[in-house]
Amino acid sequence: MRKLLISLLIVVAISACSQEKPEQKDTYVLVKGGNFINTNTNYKSTTISNFYIGQYEVTQKEWVEIMGSNPSAFKDDNLPVEMVNWYDVIDYCNKRSIKEGLKPYYNIDKNKKDPNNKSNNDTLKWTVTLNAGANGYRLPTEAEWEYAAGGGQLSKSYTYSGSNKADEVAWYWQNAGDKFLSGDWNWPIIENNHNKTKSIGGKKPNELGLYDMSGNVREWCWNWYGDIDSKSGSFRVVKGGGWIGGINNNEISFRGKFEANGMGPDQGFRVIRGE
Repeated sequence: MRKLLISLLIVVAISACSQEKPEQKDTYVLVKGGNFINTNTNYKSTTISNFYIGQYEVTQKEWVEIMGSNPSAFKDDNLPVEMVNWYDVIDYCNKRSIKEGLKPYYNIDKNKKDPNNKSNNDTLKWTVTLNAGANGYRLPTEAEWEYAAGGGQLSKSYTYSGSNKADEVAWYWQNAGDKFLSGDWNWPIIENNHNKTKSIGGKKPNELGLYDMSGNVREWCWNWYGDIDSKSGSFRVVKGGGWIGGINNNEISFRGKFEANGMGPDQGFRVIRGE
């Protein structure tokens, strides 16, 4: 009887673990949809559908395989790609989809100026529309990004993606160099400290097994910056903070912004796909 009870307990424990572990496909994690559980987000009554998201930020190796050259300021296959603007990333998503036999998610018209783009500094202003139902790669919406960063249905309502302690999960200006910096943000000091991007997956993952959603590089999202789900604007949303930014930028709820044609050594992305 005792042996039978022990066996049953083992089976239950294994079953519970298998239910909690997200499904993984290569380096993509299935994020099971639902309502937001994490209380440290900007979305309180939004319901998210299932999607696959990159376990890591897109690396320079992945970028070169699709685009043929490396624009990054800090070169290494295992570092996240940076110095890429929003249009570069949209282009990457479609080209990668085509290479892998998927239907591109975006319709891109490089010759038609987007009337929804209100920026005075963006000279590109490509018109990009969605190819509804396509199974190709795309950028997450801000809501999808926050949902995944916040742990989805496994959320423990952390402030940062995977912890309430930024140093456990994030690279930011104080810890991304030779030594930990204190005091006020100061670029000459940061530069002399050899701060830079870090190899993907160097910190703890979040509840879903996703790495670097807080810190390392800021990540492009689909949305315009403004009111939640704005249909136009001068900036696109960036999330997660990067190695140049402050600790508050690493918070899941922090809303960064960047003009779509802007780029920097702390600006990268990750991609998602439909289930």
